[in-house]
Amino acid sequence: MRGGPDDTKIVWEDNGTGIPDEEKEQIFHRGYGKNTGLCLFLVREILSITGMTITETGSFGTGARFEIRVPPEKVRIRGPAAPSPRAGTGDR
Repeated sequence: MRGGPDDTKIVWEDNGTGIPDEEKEQIFHRGYGKNTGLCLFLVREILSITGMTITETGSFGTGARFEIRVPPEKVRIRGPAAPSPRAGTGDR
């Protein structure tokens, strides 16, 4: 898995059957799967444009687990909105 210790990690997981180990990389290939085979291929392609990565790290039999790694320079965290300068002054 690529990514460093300072990367932000976004995790999505379910409690289904999971992905067999031999398919963990194949699911991201164009055309793989029962339908169009484009979904996870496009997800990985779009994330790679932004410097992010996605991998499947779940255990077969216990569910799928996708980890999206965001490099530190791509993370923006917004705090709560700053109060209006006029808030609480009684001015209208």
